[in-house]
Amino acid sequence: MTVRKAWIVGGALVAGGLSFVMVLVVAVYLVAGNLAGGMAAGGRALAKGAVPAAYQQLVQKWGNLCPALTPALLAAQLYQESGWNPTVVSPADAKGIAQFIPSTWATHGIDGNGDGKRDIWDPNDAIPSAASYDCELAKYVKDVPGNVSDNMLAAYNAGAYRVIQAGGVPGISETQNYVRRINSLAESFAAPPSRLDPTRQAAGAIDFAQRKLGTPYLWGGEGTAAQDGRFDCSGLTQAAYASVGIKLPRVANDQYNAGPHPSRGQLLPGDLVFFSHDPTDSRAIHHVGIYVGGGYMIDAPRTGAVIRFDPIDGADYFGATRVTEDGAKALPTTV
Repeated sequence: MTVRKAWIVGGALVAGGLSFVMVLVVAVYLVAGNLAGGMAAGGRALAKGAVPAAYQQLVQKWGNLCPALTPALLAAQLYQESGWNPTVVSPADAKGIAQFIPSTWATHGIDGNGDGKRDIWDPNDAIPSAASYDCELAKYVKDVPGNVSDNMLAAYNAGAYRVIQAGGVPGISETQNYVRRINSLAESFAAPPSRLDPTRQAAGAIDFAQRKLGTPYLWGGEGTAAQDGRFDCSGLTQAAYASVGIKLPRVANDQYNAGPHPSRGQLLPGDLVFFSHDPTDSRAIHHVGIYVGGGYMIDAPRTGAVIRFDPIDGADYFGATRVTEDGAKALPTTV
């Protein structure tokens, strides 16, 4: 909702039709081939804004507690378990941001902030406790063949004994899916050490969105017949990626975690671009669009407007996500 001089002017964008999509297909792959560097060095730093500001330092510090754990893995677990909600209670009575069962908390909860209390509801205790528990499990399975982080995650899900007995990640579908899901989701929390490759579905998602240009905005719109094919911002992006076989969550601040995060200078057509009321907190994201190049996106801006091209550069620009199939599959459907 927010102009830089584009390499394709607004009128040509609207009129370009299929030829514009073909330009984007070429741009996605040619630009990607020439992209280099610019990302934070190393794989242990958190991506900017991926973790809510209130927990950023905690996750960064405690995510480096042992070699098997990284801040991104810890962030992925917390997001998967609670969606950063420190007051949530599961049907199994798991509590707080780290979703500890009370009996597990009794033996593994620690006083992370040194105030003399172990409070399952306090993220300052629960996040350090989650990291401490992970690292305890890593010690139990350190001699098991295979990747130590994968074995740690498997032990978290299925228990250390089963990992030791199986000689690695056990052949339990729930456990195997958990390990894959956390590893995939961790990519959206880590600052990538190198350039980000584009997804093959990017041009198809843009094509879908382009065909909706001029459609009136509808709050809560998902493009159904009952809604006369109208969308809101995240409904449009969800439908665009669904058209190429990638299922995204419904709301924008969850869509942010559907893949790694290119910097502003590394944007490619098809990336999702996000806008937030708080420049440090992905949970404050209020708008999303599909980047098309030249500083522009296709978006469904607001009530009274239509789906259109808008420039992305404004005070509330937050960041971007390069959507990946594995990243999208890793996102929790409920928290």
